[in-house]
Amino acid sequence: MDARPAAVDLSGAAYVPERVQRPAPIPIPDLALTAPEPDPKPTPARGFDAVAEAVLGDEPLVTDGAGAAFLVEPMGLINEAVKAGRIEEAAGLAERTVDEAAGRLGPEHPEVLRLRELTAYIAYLAGDPLRSFHLSLDLARIRHRAHDAEAAYGNVQSAATAWRAVRDPEQGLALGRDLIDLWTELATEDGPAVDDIEQLESARARMGRLTERARKHTG
Repeated sequence: MDARPAAVDLSGAAYVPERVQRPAPIPIPDLALTAPEPDPKPTPARGFDAVAEAVLGDEPLVTDGAGAAFLVEPMGLINEAVKAGRIEEAAGLAERTVDEAAGRLGPEHPEVLRLRELTAYIAYLAGDPLRSFHLSLDLARIRHRAHDAEAAYGNVQSAATAWRAVRDPEQGLALGRDLIDLWTELATEDGPAVDDIEQLESARARMGRLTERARKHTG
């Protein structure tokens, strides 16, 4: 006896597919919620903070560019005088070294600019914010002309620090106009000033306070 099942004729019947039990879709995680937070980028030291780090740090002194090795010794002496609190001595050494370096390397050589930053910092430590301000703002203009936005903004920060130490309101207003003009220009270009706009707003707010103080002083 043939045990095979009888053939079924499906030619006249409609084909009905079997129901397939599909697995439930796996939910896609919200990457905005599950992705790890990016590590915040540390704010680099700028202005006098950066100069102080260089002066007070333990890194060996190096010079930038050929022919500048003669600066290692005087820069070391300047740094040592600052560390020891001999500010007047440091100021005199810095002035003489800037003059020598500018004569041998040119007034806008990177090492000369670096020395001028140090001179501005020392002037600030010596209680001469006016000199410190003018040195720093001049450096900011030089760096801006050279399209070095990072260095220019650092010098603007140094100038702003010195400016805040100027107590006479009328003098502060005159200096502040020059500072904010350059600062505003930097803030319209690519560079760190764009990401730090609240600092500029703080400077503008100080201008308002100085205006009020000057009005009371002359009234």
